Amino acid sequence: MQHTTHTGGRRPLLRTGPAAALLLTAGLLASGCSGGGGSQTSDGAQHRPYPKAPAAGAPQNGAAQNGAAQNGAAQNGAAQNGAAQNGAAKNGAPAGVTPGTRTGEPTPATPDAAMRSTFALDVDTASYGYARRTLADGRLPAPEDVRPEEFVNSFRQDYPEPDGDGFSVTVDGARTARAGDGWSLLRVGLATRSEDPETRAPADLTFVVDTSGSMAETGRLDLVRRALNLLIDRLRPQDSMAIVSFSTDARLRVPAVHPVDAAARRRLHQAVDGLSPEESTNLEAGLTLGYQQAAEQRREGAVNRVVVLSDGLANTGSTDSDTILERVSKARREQGITLFGVGVGSQYGDQLMEQLADRGDGHTSYVADDEDARKVFVDQLPANLDLRARDAKAQVAFDPAAVDSFRLIGFDDRRVPDQAFRDDRVDGGEVGPGHSVTALYAVRLKPGADGPLATATVRWLDPRTRQPHEATGRIGAGDLAAGLWTDAPRRLQVDAVAAYFADVLRHRQSQDEYGTGSDDTATSSVPALPGEPSLQELAAHADRLATATEDLDVRRLADTVGQAAGLLIY
Repeated sequence: MQHTTHTGGRRPLLRTGPAAALLLTAGLLASGCSGGGGSQTSDGAQHRPYPKAPAAGAPQNGAAQNGAAQNGAAQNGAAQNGAAQNGAAKNGAPAGVTPGTRTGEPTPATPDAAMRSTFALDVDTASYGYARRTLADGRLPAPEDVRPEEFVNSFRQDYPEPDGDGFSVTVDGARTARAGDGWSLLRVGLATRSEDPETRAPADLTFVVDTSGSMAETGRLDLVRRALNLLIDRLRPQDSMAIVSFSTDARLRVPAVHPVDAAARRRLHQAVDGLSPEESTNLEAGLTLGYQQAAEQRREGAVNRVVVLSDGLANTGSTDSDTILERVSKARREQGITLFGVGVGSQYGDQLMEQLADRGDGHTSYVADDEDARKVFVDQLPANLDLRARDAKAQVAFDPAAVDSFRLIGFDDRRVPDQAFRDDRVDGGEVGPGHSVTALYAVRLKPGADGPLATATVRWLDPRTRQPHEATGRIGAGDLAAGLWTDAPRRLQVDAVAAYFADVLRHRQSQDEYGTGSDDTATSSVPALPGEPSLQELAAHADRLATATEDLDVRRLADTVGQAAGLLIY
């Protein structure tokens, strides 16, 4: 493995969303898929092609025939990966696949257009938490609620931390099970420096708590109360905290308390213990009052964050997500207030909570039990409150001389046009201290590939000065000699189990129809990952890794995969 980093950068950046410690896991994965035209599965179902590399040395403007205009990539919307209007859209290329024909060879493309992958960083984990809760209840999660990057983000990575406030970049990978087919799993990891909870910046926190009738589900509001009481005990005197509740209407339970001394803690605990379920879910009213309180208690030099604890099932007031989202987005733009979403409940509005966090320059977690609550509000408190980077984006450039085709696993709603990587007007991701992000790519090498393979670059804005910086890591084709399940680092194997597991859950309803569904539905139009083990095999890998790592989170993953195997018939 080769690992290099640097920081700097002078050009303005595009805004991309919550900055995060990013790990890109490029998965060169084994399967019978062709990097070119569609292939046939054993049951005759046709697969969509992965992005195909142009011939080495292809001219810079040689890819325009199917949509990449010579004058720049994007006159009609610049579909992802730099393809223009007739590339991704008309040819029905699914998310993460370089545009091409549906059943034939992919459209020729320049190295710049075809061999780059760009996306905003994302540190959300709610999708995995909710899937785990759903499976424990004996139900399968909806495919649209399964986001592979959030499954991978949920596990410890052990990437080296940078010395300063930027990112470290780690790039490694391994071959998948089927030797000789050219597929491997490639991982690019980004991580930020951790922060001592005792030295973190002061925080101005406004908690917006759902007390609607749906929170009467056994244990749901009890869990929220316990989680909040854990957090109150972790606050420092220089912090401030306000509590808003909402059901049919919003109610200010505790105006901003500062400093958080012993008397303030008692007052906050009493307010939390007094929360009880009431009537409907007017999320709009709760957010309106919550952001009003956040604006009133805003202090220079303090982190100002709204924390929403809810099942996300809005049914009163404005239930139109666009209206609610615009209110959150306006507060971020005008007042710098960010949002952290914490989901609860067996019935959970996952997509709305994710959208709220994206618009509010924040992220989401899901709390299923007391252990999750301690992780979110105690162990990961600095990462969930402060920022190391704003508007962080990543771009991976593959060498067309070595790579035949590739596919980014997940990040479906975080894709950014390649030409927007260094444009500050494009929103990115926010990343806190001690965060890491892992992205996986399925990559197929050309026969005899040697030399450079890929360069991964992360770009972000300093949260205080708004100055842009970059860090870069590289890997060569020779660095992929290890077998995924035999010689690869254990944490890479855990990432592979999580990503494969998410992929199985997303495609479970169309195992014999990959590539034949609607073009705008990622879960039905993208083929299964190459080299995908069965759920029973994944459970065995997870069980072995749980023993080897002595990691409780990996043990819970093994149990969750086993529960899914019991619900699905293979």
